[in-house]
Amino acid sequence: MKKNILIIGIAILLVISFFIGYKFYKYYQVKNEKKVVELKTEEIEVFTDVNLKDLIKNINGKLIENKKIDTTKIGKKAIDFEYITNNNIIVPYSITITIVDKTPPIIYQPSKYTVTLGSKKADIEKSFFCGDNYDDNPKCELKGNYNLNEIGEYKVTFQGTDSSNNKTEHTFLLKVEEPSKKNSNDYTNKQKITKFEDIIKKYKNNHTKIGIDISHWQGDINFEKVKKSGVEFVYIRVGRGNGIEQDFVLDDKFDQNIKGFNKVGIPVGVYFYSNANSNKMAKKEAKWLLSKIKKYKVDLEVVYDWENWDEYQEFNLSFYNLTETYKAFQKTVEQEGYKSMLYSSKNYLENIWYPVNSNIWLAHYTEQTNYEGKYNVWQICNNGRVEGIEDNEVDIDILYK
Repeated sequence: MKKNILIIGIAILLVISFFIGYKFYKYYQVKNEKKVVELKTEEIEVFTDVNLKDLIKNINGKLIENKKIDTTKIGKKAIDFEYITNNNIIVPYSITITIVDKTPPIIYQPSKYTVTLGSKKADIEKSFFCGDNYDDNPKCELKGNYNLNEIGEYKVTFQGTDSSNNKTEHTFLLKVEEPSKKNSNDYTNKQKITKFEDIIKKYKNNHTKIGIDISHWQGDINFEKVKKSGVEFVYIRVGRGNGIEQDFVLDDKFDQNIKGFNKVGIPVGVYFYSNANSNKMAKKEAKWLLSKIKKYKVDLEVVYDWENWDEYQEFNLSFYNLTETYKAFQKTVEQEGYKSMLYSSKNYLENIWYPVNSNIWLAHYTEQTNYEGKYNVWQICNNGRVEGIEDNEVDIDILYK
């Protein structure tokens, strides 16, 4: 009995010794294995879509996992990983990169701007578009010598500065005049009428459908006449935000419009004019919209329409976080089985919104768009005339099959 116990004990000691020896051998092997990892760069622009492999210029082996790098926060970032060397040994490694923001803010500013005597500097500064890819609140300010309490014309600069000290400047003429005079920033844009039948003649083919988008501005619609005119689809406004963090307003023609188009069999999509300033608010908007459309037939997308560019500074949103609000809206509506779509104009799609995995509704009022991104619907004009809609002009759209 004692002999058996002794044999078992010796066996256990041998196993333990082998295990410890193997561990020491592997440790020695890994520690002394040659490791060669050269980086292409140690700086990465914030929000860049990049994987570990993209960073490596030279490595004496191959990666076990080509992990995606989180580039959403600026600053130093340690990345730990393992790779198999050319000697077939798995070794741990760590690199440090720096996420940087070298992209300056974007500002839109006319070459000449008129204000009334006694205007406030802060009000003028907020009236211009000023935003940044990373900062929710870049510094946006007027610079130069001017007197808002004295009539005259002043050459001034509007400057946007972000937290990484990237700057964008635009110099323009600031005109200060008496309050009684007409503000020259106001203008009336008189456009010719675009006939729906002319759009059909020019753009209708086997790969397109021609339709419209509407809200209460189009008044009481004769749905049968609209159908006879050749309208093949319609996007209907469900409602809108009533300001930042405010309740939502149902379009007072929504129920009438969707019932009417459902009845005559024209495929329907819906859109919401958003005032979201956070993911939370975008989700809330989506849930409210879903509650309004659930009893109706919605054939096309549920659309996020965010157009608060004239008050952009009030929303405290970087371009990245603005895009995240759409993603929150998109996820909410798609969880309920609907397709989602982002609506925006060519300029903002190209310069403000980050890429999204979504259908795109492009607004570009021209005969031939030069927008190079992908889009599913093109809003070609806002001055359309369609039989059955008499109270106002209407947007005309082209849907690509």
